[in-house]
Amino acid sequence: MCGIFGYVGREQSTAQMILGGLKTLEYRGYDSWGISVKHNKKITSEKHTGKIGSANTTLSPSSLGIGHTRWATHGGVTITNAHPHTNKDRTLAVVHNGIIENFLELKKLLIKNGYDFTSETDTEVIPHMIDFELKKGNGFATSVRNTFNRLTGLNAIVVMHTLSKEIVCVKNGSPLVIGQGEGEHYIASDAVGILKYTRNLYFLEDGELAILSASAAQILKLPSGAKKAFKFERINWKIESASLGSYPHFLIKEINEQPQIILNIATLNHKPIKDLAKKIQAAQGTFFLGCGTASYAALAGTYLFSRIAKHHVNFGIGSEFDYLEDYLTEKSLIVPISQSGETIDVVQPVQKAIRRGSQTAIITNVLGSTLYRICDFKLLLNAGPEKAVISTKAFTAMIAVLIYAASALVGKEKGGQKSLEKAAVGIKKLLVPAYKSKLVKLAKALSKKEHMYVLGRGLSYPAALEFALKMKETSYVHAEGFAGGELKHGVLALVEKGTPVVVLAPLDETYDEIISNAQEVSARGGYIIGVSPKPHPVFDYYFNVADVGDATLILEIVVAQLLAYYTALAKGLKDPDKPRNLAKSVTVK
Repeated sequence: MCGIFGYVGREQSTAQMILGGLKTLEYRGYDSWGISVKHNKKITSEKHTGKIGSANTTLSPSSLGIGHTRWATHGGVTITNAHPHTNKDRTLAVVHNGIIENFLELKKLLIKNGYDFTSETDTEVIPHMIDFELKKGNGFATSVRNTFNRLTGLNAIVVMHTLSKEIVCVKNGSPLVIGQGEGEHYIASDAVGILKYTRNLYFLEDGELAILSASAAQILKLPSGAKKAFKFERINWKIESASLGSYPHFLIKEINEQPQIILNIATLNHKPIKDLAKKIQAAQGTFFLGCGTASYAALAGTYLFSRIAKHHVNFGIGSEFDYLEDYLTEKSLIVPISQSGETIDVVQPVQKAIRRGSQTAIITNVLGSTLYRICDFKLLLNAGPEKAVISTKAFTAMIAVLIYAASALVGKEKGGQKSLEKAAVGIKKLLVPAYKSKLVKLAKALSKKEHMYVLGRGLSYPAALEFALKMKETSYVHAEGFAGGELKHGVLALVEKGTPVVVLAPLDETYDEIISNAQEVSARGGYIIGVSPKPHPVFDYYFNVADVGDATLILEIVVAQLLAYYTALAKGLKDPDKPRNLAKSVTVK
């Protein structure tokens, strides 16, 4: 969940370089940020709370440094809790991604041995424990290794030492990638932070420790410390950059990019999607996994393969799948769906499935991500960089890929393609000024509400869940999505006069029943917001969407994205690209 960037080499503008890297990686966390560099034999640091924005650094010239953008776990968002953390002598600085499950035990040991703590973080035990190991006469790398071997949980740490002029990094769970230049080395939590400087990369594996100096890099295996032969790989990925252009926020820019992305999936290279369909057909048990927004795409996939292909696939929430893996076999197929390809709650169950011999096929938007590297089969969404933390175009691209794959499984590619082409046209109709006026009007009313509900049946049930999530994470309005028939099994008790209830009513087999649910809510005073290809008297407010068959759920979601965005603006939220408490890449359990 945290952005990490480090450098050791010959350049003296290390602080500025690290700051630029952190700006690139800020999507991983933006509660606070900090940089430490070597100055003579000591460490100088600067730390700040909040987002980096257009900040500059005044740290002194140096050729050794590390930096960090924080997503808070232990301890509040304060300058004291911001990384990097140092030892008392200020010869060590540490940045950390993860959670140290036994930090209280280690902290008690260190306090007993005379160490003082200034922050509330679990991270601060690391520099003190390394210092403790150094004072025993161990070398720097050995001290880091011994310290990391004592940590429990999933962690990645990067440590700089002013006396040896080295950086040591080690991971178990959270990603780290090393870059090699001429007389210099880089370390970052994402390749995108390094590719500006070098394309010679090595992705650190779990249980590996790297020792980096200006002139050399070594890899050791944990816990033993045995040396590992390795080589840097030349990466030729095209890393796309993104600029706002004339848009005020990346979120609305990325919403507007969706028609072209859907059209590309409908009309361009279909071989990877057809190959995925063949894998699903051949497997004896297919499981779609995801977390958050991607989990709703995975859930929608079960409906799509049932409706279109008459084929059964299973759905699992990534964070719960650890507890459902006992029945996997070598003939099982695990299909993780992840925008970032780094979500730890998906990575871990996939790693366990691999150890069981199961096949794996990733659907992701990020080339070179952890899931992209470890899965047997790889399908890129090619939705372009998604800078807003709120996922929009990656989600609709996931749905589009699943529609095409389900269609391809039964030889109905033409039908799937036509449905997606119509969806692309349908999205464009939602982006015109007149439609925006309707959205803005309702958004102003919703901005004054504390609660709302979203109802859907069939394919529109996962759409209802995603609709509610968009409202929560973008505008902070409490929203809950339900299968239409479930509201009366308890939650109807919460509906009172004026309660906003969105009803997703596509023209499919669910239409009559979802309209009946809307009437049940209306009879209790609920304010019914209809999203449908045709109006109905029960709707108090109505958003028209085109009838594009199974792809209608894409249009329902685009309405959700737009309504959430304009509600956030109506509430005066200044940066909908970076909502509070969230990060783009979730790498802690």
